[in-house]
Amino acid sequence: MITSEKKTELVKGYATKQGDTGSPEVQCALLTERINNLTVHLKLHKKDHNSRRGLLMMVGKRNALLKYLNRVDETRYKKLVEKLGIRK
Repeated sequence: MITSEKKTELVKGYATKQGDTGSPEVQCALLTERINNLTVHLKLHKKDHNSRRGLLMMVGKRNALLKYLNRVDETRYKKLVEKLGIRK
C-alpha cells in the first residue's frame, strides 16, 4: 500500500507539468511502486494467488502505458525507463 505522502512525492517527481496526475510517466511510476510492494508481499506469501493475479494485471497495464509512451515520444520513454530502473 502506498501512503499519501509517498504518492504525492512520486507525482511531483514524475509530473510533466503542474498538477499533472494522469500522464503516462506518473501512472507508470505509481504502478511501479505498487508492483514493487506487491512483489515483496508475494515473496512472503507464496500461495496468495489473488494478489499474484493483481500483480500480473498491474504489470500488463504498465507495459501498455510504456508501449504507448514509446510510440508517442521515444525520448520521454527512454528517460522514464532509465529513471524507474526497469527494462535494462
